[in-house]
Amino acid sequence: MNYETLKLEKGMYAVPGKNFTQVLEQLDPTANYGGTPLAGLDAYQRQLKRFDIKVAGAGSDAVQKFFQTSDSAALFPEYIARAVRQGMEEADVLGDVVATTTNIDSLDYRTITSVPTESQKEMNPVEEGATIPSTQVKLQENLVTLKKRGRMLEASYEAIKFQKLDLFTVTLRQIGAYLSKTLLKDAVTVLVSGDGNENPAEVVAAATAGKLTYDDLLTLWSKFDPYELNTLLVPPEVMLKMLSIAEFKDPLTGLNFQATGKLSTPLGASLIKTTAVPSGKIVALDRRCALEMVKASDVLIEYDKLIDKQLSRAAITAITGFAKIFTEASKVMTV
Repeated sequence: MNYETLKLEKGMYAVPGKNFTQVLEQLDPTANYGGTPLAGLDAYQRQLKRFDIKVAGAGSDAVQKFFQTSDSAALFPEYIARAVRQGMEEADVLGDVVATTTNIDSLDYRTITSVPTESQKEMNPVEEGATIPSTQVKLQENLVTLKKRGRMLEASYEAIKFQKLDLFTVTLRQIGAYLSKTLLKDAVTVLVSGDGNENPAEVVAAATAGKLTYDDLLTLWSKFDPYELNTLLVPPEVMLKMLSIAEFKDPLTGLNFQATGKLSTPLGASLIKTTAVPSGKIVALDRRCALEMVKASDVLIEYDKLIDKQLSRAAITAITGFAKIFTEASKVMTV
């Protein structure tokens, strides 16, 4: 076990394709600790234990505990990144929307597409010696648009060094929650308007403007063959209209909400209330095959400034984009 003798330094944040914890794991594999009192801790958590830094709970330490040595100071940027990621996960809706996530190491990415005709969707019998029908998969014409999102952490070390880490974590998690909501808005924009490759969602209008009925939802549901309508993203004011429909007052729907905290529709689709959807619209999709998330970076922290106690103007960023996979797997209803 060598976790107590590892030399920690800034350069561990600059290893291409790996974050700080992954570098630590390579030097100090968690597999070596099976059956020991340290089992269940990852390489970063073992370093917190090494320097007796408590980041959560009533007995959490002050921020200054990270800076007791140059080695322990190297743990501070990862603490911030983890707190931001935790906030993103707690507020995450993307997991219910994104079919797949692609990690890249550049700012240029061109996704693939396949637009089968109606006949190509049918797997008809092939006679002996006959040519097997083909489905073309090709690169999209335009690149996926990647956006850099983030916040600048502005606080002097003197202002926060005595603050408890538990309280500081709350602030960092909120930054992560805001980042997650912004990414969801980017995802909705692509679902509705397309990713720049002439693939906006089909628009289905409610029968009566300003009014939503169960028949309207059935019409939307019927448009998804051969896909499955399994997710509805709904803005708050449309959600109120939807929940007033008689079919949504079914006791089983209410029991499911009470048991899981998640709303579902009589059509079997998950119902997600979000302000990321424009007012007066419903975004419907098959989450299995509608959207690809492209990540050029995980949460990035200006580690050198933080390690040197230069917290003022230290950036927290993430670079992501979204691309449509199958255009017909998402629709928009106007209400």
